[in-house]
Amino acid sequence: MLLLALDTATPAVTVALHDGTDVLVSSSQVDARRHGELLLPAVDRLLAGAGLRLDAVTGIVVGVGPGPYTGLRVGLMTADTFGLALGVPVYGLCTLDGLAYASDLEEPFVVATDARRKEVYWARYADSRTRVSGPAVDRPADIADKVAGLPAVGAGALLYPDTFPKAHEPENVSAAALASLAAEKLAAGEELPAPRPLYLRRPDAQVPKNYKVVTPK
Repeated sequence: MLLLALDTATPAVTVALHDGTDVLVSSSQVDARRHGELLLPAVDRLLAGAGLRLDAVTGIVVGVGPGPYTGLRVGLMTADTFGLALGVPVYGLCTLDGLAYASDLEEPFVVATDARRKEVYWARYADSRTRVSGPAVDRPADIADKVAGLPAVGAGALLYPDTFPKAHEPENVSAAALASLAAEKLAAGEELPAPRPLYLRRPDAQVPKNYKVVTPK
């Protein structure tokens, strides 16, 4: 097994290779505006560093969000393209699940990432492997009662300490965590979800309404 994992649902452009037992190599760069520019070079660097070719990959793991439309689709389209070109399966995992897995917490907690517009994408977990609700998108003040007293991880939790006073690292998801979680689930015989995006809300860009139609004479 050789899994190529990637995620662009947060400001981190993150990539990893996993052989089914361990993470071989991984890389993360935080730049919310350059997902498309940074992702493919990162994949090339990791493969070269591991002394492997892309055709050695047996499966693709991609974070499906929730996340902003533009960044999220970079990872999903790249994963689908790799899967089609190589003829290998593409597995989707919730980005928040990757953050939860990396936390190593074995008590109830919350994962929250920055959804912009003064909102967070969030979900509740019983432990680092078990999501019990979400994901959802809300203003932090609107969920304060639901998350009160719980530890929290993720950039959204760190950004709103009034709602998440027990916030700590990790801030952004790592592909290494996604790959490890996927490898664990596959080894246990679990069926992983299809790579379908979790947008949770409409994109910022909209087609203008009532625009004037100009037709040639």
